[in-house]
Amino acid sequence: MKLADSELACEFTRSLFDTIRQYRESFDVYGTELSFEWEQVAGEGPVVYSGFEDAKRVEVPDYGHLLPKEIAPFTGHGVYDEEHEHTSFIQGSGHGGSHPHLTHEFVRAIVENRASAVDAGTAANWTMAGICAHESAMKGGERIAIPATD
Repeated sequence: MKLADSELACEFTRSLFDTIRQYRESFDVYGTELSFEWEQVAGEGPVVYSGFEDAKRVEVPDYGHLLPKEIAPFTGHGVYDEEHEHTSFIQGSGHGGSHPHLTHEFVRAIVENRASAVDAGTAANWTMAGICAHESAMKGGERIAIPATD
């Protein structure tokens, strides 16, 4: 997906359990100077590309320390292993540890009577990207424009 008014493109991947690969949800970002790809195999770490053949595995820091102590521990673990199925209600660190941060920001916005960093229009726009991607797949890869949400 190409981001409007930007040199960036990104790729979303969601591979669930009926495939011959590990479970994967990722958000990869591709630019002209640097690119970031989430880990392909659990435990290998993501990769930053800074040239055609220059790739470096990186460790993504845990920013749980920025959250209230009650929810900080939920950024650093998931429940996916050989023993556990997809149990999102106890997932904790979904999407790389972002769920506690998103929830905290949403609650703080309500308490502080301000707009949330991810407002309804932004959320609708990103959700629409997935809906349009599915429509594209059902139409053999036809390019589908994401409608404006303004």
